[in-house]
Amino acid sequence: MSRTRHTRGGRLATAGIAATTATLLAAVLSPAAHAQNGPTRATAIQNAASALLEHATALGLTSAESATVRDVIVDKDGTQHVRYDRTYDRLPVLGGDFVVHLRPDGTYRGANRATRGTVALPTTTPKLSAPRAADLAVNALRAANLGETLKSVKARPELVVDALHGAPRLAWRTNAAGLDSLGNPVARTVLTDALTGAQIDAWDSIETATGDGKSLYSGTVGLETTLSGSTYQLKDPTRGNTYTGDAANKTDLCFLSVCFQRAPATLFTDADNHWGTGTTADRASAAVDAQYGTNETWDYYKNVHGRNGIAGDGKGSYNRVHYGSNYNNAFWDDSCFCMTYGDGDGTTFGPLVALDVAGHEMTHGVTSKTAALTYSGESGGLNEATSDILGTMVEWYANNASDPGDYLIGEKIVRSGFGGTALRYMDKPSKDGSSADYWSSSVGNLDVHYSSGVANHFAYLLAEGSGAKTINGVAYDSPTYNGKTVTGIGRDKVGKIWYRALTVYMTSSTNYAGARTATLNAAKDLYGSGSTEYDAVAAAWSAVNVN
Repeated sequence: MSRTRHTRGGRLATAGIAATTATLLAAVLSPAAHAQNGPTRATAIQNAASALLEHATALGLTSAESATVRDVIVDKDGTQHVRYDRTYDRLPVLGGDFVVHLRPDGTYRGANRATRGTVALPTTTPKLSAPRAADLAVNALRAANLGETLKSVKARPELVVDALHGAPRLAWRTNAAGLDSLGNPVARTVLTDALTGAQIDAWDSIETATGDGKSLYSGTVGLETTLSGSTYQLKDPTRGNTYTGDAANKTDLCFLSVCFQRAPATLFTDADNHWGTGTTADRASAAVDAQYGTNETWDYYKNVHGRNGIAGDGKGSYNRVHYGSNYNNAFWDDSCFCMTYGDGDGTTFGPLVALDVAGHEMTHGVTSKTAALTYSGESGGLNEATSDILGTMVEWYANNASDPGDYLIGEKIVRSGFGGTALRYMDKPSKDGSSADYWSSSVGNLDVHYSSGVANHFAYLLAEGSGAKTINGVAYDSPTYNGKTVTGIGRDKVGKIWYRALTVYMTSSTNYAGARTATLNAAKDLYGSGSTEYDAVAAAWSAVNVN
């Protein structure tokens, strides 16, 4: 399972430009900002804009920059958290994102920033041309897929300011994509110094998890559908019109807002509102799993965290099943706001439409709308771990007898040729042969699916504690780095702590040390400083060597 990203709000006027400041303050202090029933999203944005004017210097904002609102969280007590993306001279700033925290009365409380310091460049004119940046990215894509004959390779460079990798510098962010020998997509994002041509970083760009239906993995499940004439559509009007379509074993190439090729998503329909047979012989069976996974993920985020849809705007995403040829992957793609599932090769994986895979992949969408954790280094490991942790919480939330909750990732989709019983193991991640149980200074050099093990292990320890135990028929035995015993606080609290840390405190550059701070802040908000939960968070991080 792997991964592939929006902004809204007005431009930021900064302190020091009197006329512009006065204009913005007049808007900020409009009567709407003084709603009597507590702050709304709109008033939170107005309050944050006012705070930015007052604290621009402390936040490193200059008149060359603007900011757009990415996400807004309003707590039950009226505390507000407004997340921004930043541009410099109209160029996106990687690592420029920040979160402004406001008290219930709208006054400034503080901020979290992805990077510190002021962005200032001597020039925004590149020496390296866009075509040359594209060529370098294509070479990087081919190098990352040695042994494969790639077809239809294309690249799209975008000029950005990179503040994630040391001092801010002008860079090309290039998305390169192609098709492998089976016609399935491969893609890589390459960050190149726009003055010297040196590669700064690179990472994979595809993120790899009332009728009724007979699913492949979850038994017979209820489905909300839409009647159109005399035909039922696999579209859920109660969850933002989320729907599932058939990709007809075709593939696409879509990155950012540009599509080189798009596979179909032909809406599944049915005459009697009873979908699938529970076998792969009926193409609708996989569609039942996908739709069910979307439903449970939607319900988990709404009922547990108060989030109305992946983007928090009440709009549904859609699913495509039967994607590609023997495609051993599933991914979330922001450019289509959709989930895509391969059928697997039958030897390593079966169809990748299991419930925890759906929760995992759709959580990538939540991450991209909130912290937008960069998909490389320690931030990339945290990105993957976020999907494993909250995707696991979706599985527990669903409480499905055919797929009971566990701390195994993808156990339903693996086949005998995989060589294991699951993709990943949260109680002891190293059981997969590659993942890290504990933090070390080199963990950020691992593939993000393996560096994620540190946070997965933390989450398991925090939920269930250390040592041997059997839960829902699965045996676990979780060790600790420091040899100390950890007592769990329960998975429900873990989910709430991680979600709040993700949506309120983490930024694109958060590393493991930052994740410790973010989750401690979240635990303090939810349960109080010095609470059992707060102390357990600290102990669980120390148990995986994050101190």
